[in-house]
Amino acid sequence: IVPLVLISLMIKGQFERKNKENDKKDSIIPKFEKNFIFFLGVSVLIFVPVFKTITHLPPFMGILIGLSVLWIVTELLHKKKENEQKITVAKVIRRIDMPSILFFLGILVAVAALESTGLLKSLATTISESIGNLKVISISLGILSAIIDNVPLVAATMGMYDLQTFPTDHYFWEFIAYCAGTGGSLLIIGSAAGVAAMGIEKIDFFWYLKKISIWAFIGYLAGAAVYILFL
Repeated sequence: IVPLVLISLMIKGQFERKNKENDKKDSIIPKFEKNFIFFLGVSVLIFVPVFKTITHLPPFMGILIGLSVLWIVTELLHKKKENEQKITVAKVIRRIDMPSILFFLGILVAVAALESTGLLKSLATTISESIGNLKVISISLGILSAIIDNVPLVAATMGMYDLQTFPTDHYFWEFIAYCAGTGGSLLIIGSAAGVAAMGIEKIDFFWYLKKISIWAFIGYLAGAAVYILFL
């Protein structure tokens, strides 16, 4: 909110809204199917934590069950359609960006290896002794997530601090979630979404650094201040 207000005060003039192109082809997917698959997908995501709570099985099993349901439903919806009109899970899987998946898999394996060797524990001890304040540690990790992707950073943090010291729903984990998630926007390379946006929208790194990073940093500090003072 803070960056939005500040930028709104600085921007002057009027902006013309582009007219929609009239020559766009209508979607081949009926509206009912779009809405049905959308709500089914959301239901699958909601089902995962419910599944884990009830069965105490790993969450990946819940998401695989949900994916199976989606797969069956899409196959039934499109079984009478031509190949060009079929939009099924099998077709989507063929378009998955496997290098990105392998990238995150490799990161998580590396983090697990560091945790097994005890290096993350040693790092946590060093940080705690040198800094001490959990709020400062969280904010520092958030700034670090602008350079290191927030997924491996949070995974490493989970390996550094155990649940016995900081139990579930502890203030530290909530603040880490905010700092790592928001701090990743300080630089466009700080998150997978930012890297994807660079490729899709052709956003230049230095343009983002000059035009956006300062506002993102102000918003980051403002949010951290609100969290520290009121939560």
